[in-house]
Amino acid sequence: METSSFASAFILLLLVTDPLGGIPLFVSLLKQVPKARRTRMIVREVSVAFCVLVIFMLFGQQFLQLMHLSETSLGIAGGVILFLIALRMVFPHPEGVFGDTSEGEPFIVPLAIPLLAGPSALATVLLLVSREPARLWEWIGALALTMLVCGFTLAFSEKISLLLGERVTTAFERLMGLILTAIAVEMLLSGIRHYLATLP
Repeated sequence: METSSFASAFILLLLVTDPLGGIPLFVSLLKQVPKARRTRMIVREVSVAFCVLVIFMLFGQQFLQLMHLSETSLGIAGGVILFLIALRMVFPHPEGVFGDTSEGEPFIVPLAIPLLAGPSALATVLLLVSREPARLWEWIGALALTMLVCGFTLAFSEKISLLLGERVTTAFERLMGLILTAIAVEMLLSGIRHYLATLP
């Protein structure tokens, strides 16, 4: 993540939010919502996630300063969290990637947060903007495109699940988990390198 293009930022955000890997959870959550309300609910949850991530893009530096955090610690923390999430994707847990979920219609939790705007996504957008702030609108565009893909995936999750089948969906989730594991390790190594460079 030293330098990023629009395409690489979009791909990274797509991997972090992992809409295809989250299809089983999407389907189980949407079953609790009447079909007449699903489209409205999906638009609401994706919009909330987008707004949260944009706020972190705009005020990420102030947040770091307020909490007395460095970009290095943020990168390492983001790498650790992403690594733990990736492990749950590679080795599926009965409660899913983000743990147990409450019954009833989802409201912000767990779809908007942490499924779409989770810790790893927040860390990713903060790092993108903090390292190349002049390209803010480019990162917002990549995020908007990512949320659009997530929205369509949510809307068609049941059909995609039936089309791909449980085995293919599970295999894809594990593949995404492996890729995210590599990204997490790279974030950790990059953070460690930056920390070592600051030592006398």
